[in-house]
Amino acid sequence: MTKTKPVRHRHQGRIFPEFQIPPEELARREAEKNARGEKARIIFERVCPQLIDEHYNWFILIEPNSGDYFIDRDEDVADKKAREKYPTAWLVTFRLNETGTCGRI
Repeated sequence: MTKTKPVRHRHQGRIFPEFQIPPEELARREAEKNARGEKARIIFERVCPQLIDEHYNWFILIEPNSGDYFIDRDEDVADKKAREKYPTAWLVTFRLNETGTCGRI
């Protein structure tokens, strides 16, 4: 006698389906996130050449609307500095290296 696996049907998996975010809202949020990232990248590319020699591989957190940035060897310390001035702002994190990348994939 051969055993067959029971067929499992995939379900939506949402605990609260009434709280689904409409696709338009998701698209708007993604566009805002990309715009913040682009603004921060421009600031990063402007300041990186000035900072990279003395602070190679340090973290830099950028507040894209003001152009302010905060650097430290430790990411948590840089974040703390940024949060003191901008407690609720969206911050973008880079590393002061050739690519700005913070980690490896």
